[in-house]
Amino acid sequence: MDPTATRTQFTSTTVLEDGEAIVASFQGDRATYWREHAWLAAIAMAAGMGLLWAMGNPHVWTGAIGGLAAIAVRGLYLASDETKMRWDLTDRRLLGPGPRVIWLRDVETVRSIFSAVQVVTRSGDKYLLKYQPDTERVIADIDGARARRGV
Repeated sequence: MDPTATRTQFTSTTVLEDGEAIVASFQGDRATYWREHAWLAAIAMAAGMGLLWAMGNPHVWTGAIGGLAAIAVRGLYLASDETKMRWDLTDRRLLGPGPRVIWLRDVETVRSIFSAVQVVTRSGDKYLLKYQPDTERVIADIDGARARRGV
């Protein structure tokens, strides 16, 4: 794979080893994506209005418009790519989009952050499985695969 290529890989490019099997796949969920962006928009609107109020601007309401517009543009621009990202859990590894590979034996922590699942390795590398509709199920699947491997 050319490291200078700009084409985004939405699924794993890693070849499975002999006898390795995919036990679960995790892909971003469109409804979860838009729900999270609605929260981001509300926060951006409040922050925009608060900033304008603190600056003494008499048109505080324009902060809401700006915050909403910023998050809406971001959301529309990234929606198709973010919801195509897929992670595959095998009986040995977690295979992310493109060449990302996390060996189950190297996983230190798996936790939920809003609609994402964060996987932290023993070396400190951090990965996000974003916009998961059921983060608890994803965590249980990863922890279950680790337990079956004895790690």
